[in-house]
Amino acid sequence: MKNCFYVTTPIYYVNDIPHIGHAYTTIAADTMARYKRMAGFDTFFLTGTDEHGQKIERAAKSQNIEPLELADNVVLRFKNLWKKLDITNDDFIRTTEPRHLKFVQILFNKLYEQGDIYLGNYEGWYCTPCESFFTETEASEKLCPQCGRSLERLQEESYFFKLSKYQDRLLEFYEANPDFVIPNTRFNEVKSFVKGGLNDLSVSRTSFSWGIPVPFNDKHVIYVWFDALINYISAINYGCQNSETSKYWPATHIVGKDIIQFHAVYWPAMLMAAGIEPPRQVVAHGWWTSEGKKMSKSLGNVVDPNDMIDRFGRDQFRYFLLREVPFGQDGDFSIKSIKGRINNDLANDLGNLFNRVATLIKKNCSGIIPDTSGEPEVKINFEKMRESVDASMIKFDFLNALKAIWSYIRWVNKFITDNAPWALTDKTKIDNVLASAAYALHAIAFQLAPFMPDTAKAIKERLSDDAEFNWGNFRWDIRGNKVTKGAILFRRYELEEKSEKKNKEQKKESYISIDDVMKLKLKTAEIVSAKRVEKSEKLIKLELKLKDERRTIVAGIGKSYSPEELIGKHIVIVSNLMPRKLFGIESNGMLLAASSGDKLSLLTVDKVIESGSSIH
Repeated sequence: MKNCFYVTTPIYYVNDIPHIGHAYTTIAADTMARYKRMAGFDTFFLTGTDEHGQKIERAAKSQNIEPLELADNVVLRFKNLWKKLDITNDDFIRTTEPRHLKFVQILFNKLYEQGDIYLGNYEGWYCTPCESFFTETEASEKLCPQCGRSLERLQEESYFFKLSKYQDRLLEFYEANPDFVIPNTRFNEVKSFVKGGLNDLSVSRTSFSWGIPVPFNDKHVIYVWFDALINYISAINYGCQNSETSKYWPATHIVGKDIIQFHAVYWPAMLMAAGIEPPRQVVAHGWWTSEGKKMSKSLGNVVDPNDMIDRFGRDQFRYFLLREVPFGQDGDFSIKSIKGRINNDLANDLGNLFNRVATLIKKNCSGIIPDTSGEPEVKINFEKMRESVDASMIKFDFLNALKAIWSYIRWVNKFITDNAPWALTDKTKIDNVLASAAYALHAIAFQLAPFMPDTAKAIKERLSDDAEFNWGNFRWDIRGNKVTKGAILFRRYELEEKSEKKNKEQKKESYISIDDVMKLKLKTAEIVSAKRVEKSEKLIKLELKLKDERRTIVAGIGKSYSPEELIGKHIVIVSNLMPRKLFGIESNGMLLAASSGDKLSLLTVDKVIESGSSIH
């Protein structure tokens, strides 16, 4: 039987739309799944959504909808993004599905009956946005150690999981499995946390109802993290009779560093209590900042993966995320950086290599790869590169795997330059050089397939190879294949400094007369309702009150403001602007806002004044 490999992302919480962090984790898991499939592993790749908890219940209530309706809307955004990124997950699990609910209740009941879950009273600090409890020491400043928000003091009846019982077993497990958590810095944090002493974990709540009921006490719902972690086994029907997917356990979990404790401490302890083998490995990556700043809605600097794919292409986006920073460390996203990667690595190195090979073979060999085995050193260096990639991928070191591939790409470019087939007169030598370059390019396509599937496919197809990306199908020698040049693989981008300078030169102050100013009618207006426009990331439909008048304005402020935070604001509008339709909605007026780059700040009045008042 083939070796099995099971890789998961966290199940993403449906309180927000997908952002760069979600894309990063999922691209990493997808890359590893593709890599393992190519190596002949029987691979299962799981992702999904976490849909229970007080945060979801409150968010749904604020929008006057049911929690499941809110979840349905956000889940669609995740699924659409994974489709847009060509993510090859084998399953997508939602914690609101019956198959998951049943599994959670069975496991909860089992641990209760054997005494690993008991009824008690909880009093302590709780962060609703993070769905996390904290000790007095951790909450010394009454702020969440994870997100910095204010904590709530909770006191309620709760069921507890005997986490303290498994402290020694966890430490023994860590000792026996030195690569259980990577990178090692995260593993040291995990071990230090456990050695510091474990308290029993509250695993139910009574203060809200949106969750999976405790099977024998429906006054309680199961704590969202206890519920969520079980998705990794409920999705594969672990332990169920006739389950064809149980064979994949144990899994490799790829997670953000902020949830390492849940996956490397609570989860293996829960599995030990249930008599199930702990996960194979937990891989933690860092966070992304934007232009050196933490991403936040208020700053308007959250990176939207959909925008990046539309602007640069999905392979380019994948390559940048995996190549820019070591997996496990924090990284910074900037438009300048992604353009630099595309221009230098993709267009100049890989794009140039393909263009040279295709052009030279067309000119010298009528577009057909010559009938020769080529120069041995080209294949030898490829095999060395492949060994280096494999050694890096064992450690989830995507950056160094890609570095090894690009070192080989540059070496092949140099090989062509050094041998200068355009200056040779010996046809045999010309054929050897060009065939070697074509074989190397074909091999590079296979090596790139897990990281940049579209690019790899385009190169392989232009070399007339229709074999699937599997190392069992790989042939080094593809002599006689036709080479098609086609369109350029990667376009180059003008860097920001140049365009900004150009824009500054073009911008000159222009003046208007007082008569022009007098044509504008500016009034105050109170926002009484706000709702996002379907199929638009930017537009928000605003219902405004101007004294006794009501009117609708559609404004492109959705990336700087959420609908909820707009309600009640007293803004300034141009009231005599000719109406126009946006997404089928008639907009009657224009609000005023200051802008800095992509960031917007609404102009508001500093004292509450009657809506509809004129501004002079």
